[in-house]
Amino acid sequence: MNDRIEKIRAPRNRTIDINEQESADYRKRLFRAEEVDNLQDCRNRIICGDAFEILKKLPEKKFDLLFADPPYNLTKNFGENSFRQTSLSDYETWLDSWLEETVRLLKPTASIYICGDWRSSSAIQRVGTEYFRLQNRITWEREKGRGANKNWKNSSEDVWFFTVTDDYFFDAEAVKIKRRVIAPYTDENGAPKDWEKSEGGNFRLTSPSNLWTDLTVPFWSMPENTAHPTQKPEKLLAKIILASTRENDLILDPFAGSGTTAVAAKKLNRGYVGIERDENYCLLAEKRLDLAETDRTIQGFSDGVFWERNTQNRK
Repeated sequence: MNDRIEKIRAPRNRTIDINEQESADYRKRLFRAEEVDNLQDCRNRIICGDAFEILKKLPEKKFDLLFADPPYNLTKNFGENSFRQTSLSDYETWLDSWLEETVRLLKPTASIYICGDWRSSSAIQRVGTEYFRLQNRITWEREKGRGANKNWKNSSEDVWFFTVTDDYFFDAEAVKIKRRVIAPYTDENGAPKDWEKSEGGNFRLTSPSNLWTDLTVPFWSMPENTAHPTQKPEKLLAKIILASTRENDLILDPFAGSGTTAVAAKKLNRGYVGIERDENYCLLAEKRLDLAETDRTIQGFSDGVFWERNTQNRK
């Protein structure tokens, strides 16, 4: 007897879900921790298992980019697993326990990006600088978030940018943002100065900064949305991947969740290895990777540029 209750969703709800038949099919092809023998086996795979165990089995100096979105220092449920808030010193110890394992996996030219919120950021900075060279802290605006009566609304998160050495790859041209021109200056002949006219409005390309206000947290009407509670936007990963890797480079994500890093890597012709404990999130990642076979679009990124939020031309 099937006791599963199917949710009735609004017509415009595009959240990715998996039915029973898909679950059975994807479960057969899941890559398990015990199957990790060499990198060739697990390249472009989501590995279902514990990151602490799997990181020890991966080969040295093979990865060009580490992207990590670990549990923040909050009490939160992640599917069948949960994380309990602890003291800042204990959280630093926890960070250190897995970050130390990644050091030997990275090429000397590799970059590292680690996500955090205002509670966990100081710990990430301190632990990260023990192993890597700190280059910057990116702050990105979360479009949604609950208000507070006795505090400021929490509407931002951080991404700490480290490198293994000072010899690293960074392509600023690949991550320029197309912004609407508020004050369209012209030269003495009336020609646009550092901007261009279009049917959709006046725009200019601007250099990327460490303040990102052009992202949208995935929600129910976006085709990339899943039920994962802390899913990052594909656009966020696309910025990091294009800035810090070349095509065919290899990316490691030890907390893969519903597979956003792997999906963005696939869409941008990079290799990936994702690690995730929760089987249901692994199944979601597999479905998203299947969808990426025929749909390489990334919301907010087209024609080789990132568009400012709510300004992209619609065809």
